[in-house]
Amino acid sequence: MTTREKMPVRRAPPAHKPRREPERAQETEYRPRKPIDATGAIRQQQRGAGDPAQMESAGVIWRATRTPEGIATLAIRVDPGRVRGAAWGPGAAWALDQLPALCGDLDDPTGFEGHRHPLVADAHHRHPGLRIGRTDLAFDALVSAIFEQKVTGVQAFGAWRAILTWCGEKAPGPTPRPMFAPPADWHTIPSWTWHRAGLEPPQSRTIAAASARRGPIERALGAASGGRALDEILTSLRGVGAWTSAETRVRAFGDPDAVSVGDYHLAHQVGYALTGRRVDDDAMLDLLAPWPGHRQRVIRLIGLACPREPRRGARLSPEDHRGR
Repeated sequence: MTTREKMPVRRAPPAHKPRREPERAQETEYRPRKPIDATGAIRQQQRGAGDPAQMESAGVIWRATRTPEGIATLAIRVDPGRVRGAAWGPGAAWALDQLPALCGDLDDPTGFEGHRHPLVADAHHRHPGLRIGRTDLAFDALVSAIFEQKVTGVQAFGAWRAILTWCGEKAPGPTPRPMFAPPADWHTIPSWTWHRAGLEPPQSRTIAAASARRGPIERALGAASGGRALDEILTSLRGVGAWTSAETRVRAFGDPDAVSVGDYHLAHQVGYALTGRRVDDDAMLDLLAPWPGHRQRVIRLIGLACPREPRRGARLSPEDHRGR
């Protein structure tokens, strides 16, 4: 019996895949009208050291955002007298146009009378460039504030990091590490994902309910004029109170007068800085009354002055309900 010799099979060479060119960045540069602390203004938007949507690397601040025109990654370098920005993604042009507002260039401290208290006057003298930046992204500012309701920063920032990493959209561009923009549809996140991230049910329900009405909420906030009108819209939402409204107005709209009443530490910090003793929310508002229109500015200056009341009790321990 003879065997038939097997002929080698000639395979077609693999098709050559064209090398994908990296997306080119859009770039801009602007020079603030007056010296401002742009870096400080932008840093206020970061939600904890591990925020997947904002980080710093080699002197550059990186932000991943979901703009009205789509997702965008923004890289910001602040130099003396100028701010340079590069952006990638469908929302790149919007992010670059909004950059001055993010840096606090639209914040106007005219009329601020820092001399009314020695500590505030000294802090204002040492930090004349303090400005309150704004993202102009109301809904995601609202959601980030809801994450931080009635929990420690460690809990809130951990849940924010988990949800954005699991459910957000990967940021375009050459980010130093993987970054993620907030989800497009918060209300589609399953309840067990919220639970696994460590967010409490009241907060996740509030976010889901607001997300289902995202369009009308954003349109109403966009048409509102002034902090009082914004506050009325925000506090009309179920699960959103004075604290969440104030935090949202500061982050999204740079409200220089917003005061986060109900904060676990704020009244104590303001009272100790201005009087040397603890006060409650009502007394804090009385202490801030000499600076109408600039109460958030005073709070920021107090934070920079860093007067800290000696700790007398144990640190608040976070509660974790995920094992229940």
